Amino acid sequence: MAEERGRRKMRNGVVISDKMDKTVTVEVVRTFQHATFKRVVRRSKKYVVHDGENILKQGDQVRIIETRPMSKRKRWRLLEVIRRAV
Repeated sequence: MAEERGRRKMRNGVVISDKMDKTVTVEVVRTFQHATFKRVVRRSKKYVVHDGENILKQGDQVRIIETRPMSKRKRWRLLEVIRRAV
């Protein structure tokens, strides 16, 4: 589905909140090397993700994909579950 609509952004992250109905919060952590100090830096960002069937639980590792705006802050949807929480 992602191929016919052009290049859509994809991210891998962990579900940190599943308290909303049909919506979860996913935290995506990226690491990069600092330009000046050459240290490895970790930055995290939270995304509000559409989960239509309420299948995700806290701790699940997921892949999300960019989509049309579904609400004020929700612009991502679930693509696949990489690993379930134990």
